[in-house]
Amino acid sequence: MKTRTGGFSIGSRAFYPKWKPEIEEVIDWAKENGLECLDVVPDAATAKKVHRAGLRIGTVDLPEWNSGKGLITGDDAVRNAALAKCRKLMEECAEIGPLNYFVVMLPQQPDLEPKVNFGYMLKFLETLVPVLEKNDATLSIEGWPGPGALCCTPESLRALYKAMPSRHIAINYDPSHLIRVGICPYRFLDEFGDRVCHVHGKETEFMTERLYELGNYQPALEAKNLYFGGTSWRYTIPGHGCYNWLRGLEILRKKSYRGCISIELEDMNFCVSEEGDRSGVLHGARFLQSC
Repeated sequence: MKTRTGGFSIGSRAFYPKWKPEIEEVIDWAKENGLECLDVVPDAATAKKVHRAGLRIGTVDLPEWNSGKGLITGDDAVRNAALAKCRKLMEECAEIGPLNYFVVMLPQQPDLEPKVNFGYMLKFLETLVPVLEKNDATLSIEGWPGPGALCCTPESLRALYKAMPSRHIAINYDPSHLIRVGICPYRFLDEFGDRVCHVHGKETEFMTERLYELGNYQPALEAKNLYFGGTSWRYTIPGHGCYNWLRGLEILRKKSYRGCISIELEDMNFCVSEEGDRSGVLHGARFLQSC
């Protein structure tokens, strides 16, 4: 599968809420259904299996990024231990060729002042960039607005690239997060599209009735957050939210994008069963194929 605009390879992140297959099963399923790429866990053996199967690798997750485990911290020993795991993975995967490594810039202590954690992040990157360069690797930074997360806004990305202009530091473009926090996803591509190395196929839908009832700021009294969402919004597969993929793909084409688009399955209408997971990915992929 490829997009009609730009001819970009379509695949998925190999992380599914209800379906918990081994990577061999995912590979077979992806090939049977025309998917061209997979995003995988931080494991060299898994990445090599995907590569040997003839599929593209969208991203390999970077070790230690989730839950603020130690990449962005003031503790040198903790950061160096985390960096050692990153270096080991990149060296083990180097034989595959150029790869993107997925990360969200989550600090170990999210309650610290953003400028403090930004400084810790730069310490991490100063050490990581030579490793990226040596292994022909690229850091793929997603702006998920998690607790204390950095590099989620144009302001913070400009500061990052001013301090660290390396072309090995790039962007994992996920329009759903930009839409959710009120940042125009098309203007973002106009400014940063030449820095995008990977794209997540995911959107956001705003629930107008819940927005009226609950607003978008105050905690709800009784209503619960939507699955893969908040009080008045939710993530969706491509085609089920408010993002104009034709417009976004055309900007990427003009920016000479050459990467993949991976469905990131976080949609409450599909993530109800193993079959729902598979169906959600394929519905989103077929929609992108038409764009």
